[in-house]
Amino acid sequence: MSQTITVEGMSCEHCEQTVEDALEGVEGVESVDVDRDAKRATVEGAAETQALVSAVDIAGYNASA
Repeated sequence: MSQTITVEGMSCEHCEQTVEDALEGVEGVESVDVDRDAKRATVEGAAETQALVSAVDIAGYNASA
């Protein structure tokens, strides 16, 4: 299953990596593709959407489903 969430506040490659690392730490995530220019992260796997949003928020960015 694929999910895309909106991520605000990324301005550099380090930001992308931080968001990717946060999402990869969520149970059920199989892969992550983060695009700062498009302000989104696409996640493959069975993770719950709210868990993804929470992980990004905890990492210091603003996420929404």
